[in-house]
Amino acid sequence: MRIGVCVKVVHPRAPELDGRTGRLLPSGNPALNALDRNAVEAALRLREAGGVEEIVVVAATASANLAPVREALAMGADRAAVVADPSMEGSDLLAVSAVLARLLDAEHPDLVLMGGQAEDSNGAVMPSALAERLGMPVLSQAARLAVDGGGVDGGEVVVDRQTETGYETLAAVLPCVVAVADGLNVARYPTMKGRTDARRKPVALVRVADLGLSPADVGVEGARTVVHGLVDPPARSEALRIVGADAADELVALLVAREYVS
Repeated sequence: MRIGVCVKVVHPRAPELDGRTGRLLPSGNPALNALDRNAVEAALRLREAGGVEEIVVVAATASANLAPVREALAMGADRAAVVADPSMEGSDLLAVSAVLARLLDAEHPDLVLMGGQAEDSNGAVMPSALAERLGMPVLSQAARLAVDGGGVDGGEVVVDRQTETGYETLAAVLPCVVAVADGLNVARYPTMKGRTDARRKPVALVRVADLGLSPADVGVEGARTVVHGLVDPPARSEALRIVGADAADELVALLVAREYVS
């Protein structure tokens, strides 16, 4: 079985917004998205359990700094395929999903793992958008993960997902996209040997044009997300203090008046 792990290069510092375009402006040094670390860890544990032949990391970024991708390789992934193209600057999730889908189509993974959301944008839509483009089922918020059988010949992936009332178990046939939750595991730290080995692991650099896409399909021009305006969050109302011997009765009356309780 081959596993593809989608990772995102993020800038963990609190993002800034361009008031004119509404776009997120990168701030701070690039890093590997935290939830994608959990996805890499999940792939490594499946390999340790047996049946996984290769773990391929895929990413799409406008940055030439590939240190975050090398971090995933240092954890133990085998190789990477990365679109590192300046034309990706300003791409929205739909454009990025198109690029990632083209990358994964060339890799033919049996299982695609990724974090449920990114630290910077927190959209939580990429897994579904990617699965739609790949024509695969998608399972999200996987707090437990198991694969029954290997490859596309009758194998399936089973996940437990936490809900307000407990856990629900879902299954889908392979190939499949799975978005992991942070509670799935604790991602390992790369060892010194792992970092040294990562320098020798192959990283295929791909341009947008190599995927049959044009600059008009990505970047600001290819973005389909429109920001209509930016407003400051509403100011907090002044706190109401209820004190005295009748505080409990006054609090209940207030909650009833505001229809918080009946």
